[in-house]
Amino acid sequence: MTLTLHSAWRASAPYRVRIGLNLKGVAYDYVPVDLVAGQQRSEAYHALNAQNLVPSLVLEDGRVLTQSLSILEWLEETRPEPPLLPKNPLDRQAVRAMALLVACDIHPLNNLRILKALSGLGLDEPARNAWVHRWINDGFVALEPMVARYSRGYAFGDTPTIADVCIVPQVYNASRFGVDMAPYPAIAAAAARAGEHPAIAAAHPNNQPDAAK
Repeated sequence: MTLTLHSAWRASAPYRVRIGLNLKGVAYDYVPVDLVAGQQRSEAYHALNAQNLVPSLVLEDGRVLTQSLSILEWLEETRPEPPLLPKNPLDRQAVRAMALLVACDIHPLNNLRILKALSGLGLDEPARNAWVHRWINDGFVALEPMVARYSRGYAFGDTPTIADVCIVPQVYNASRFGVDMAPYPAIAAAAARAGEHPAIAAAHPNNQPDAAK
């Protein structure tokens, strides 16, 4: 029996988990959750995830894991090869800092439920896009020198880490919303390099069964 990932094709958090599972070589079944239609608020899904968010990773014994970074840490602890965190504690801190900058300081301000809330407050599409651009740029300004310092191809060093797992989906979102990446050459280069990795490419939104056609 394999793991079951409840995912949405272009949502950032399950995108991270898909990358992590693929890099670790872990097989999983994919169950799509239509966020636009509100399937995440159904009674059945709420029983899996009380936050009504994706991802939810169901283990072989039926236990359910939530929160993408927590799932990635669990993967690292239970399947240490190939490693997604460096061995040196200070290096691990740097990787976690980059990942958390994306996952805690950029992404939560720009996800679907926030954009819907802004729409409900009367903000039109240009205003919502300006909001997205503000917070992505604000985060990337801080992230760019970190990647520039530590990158040797990937965001940290010469192999994928949890930093790449978080940065790749965020760069995808930046592209979706037309954010100019010219001021962030180190981030753009690291994301492009990571995107060439077969495991990361397989996790791309366009390669998911529920991707918009």
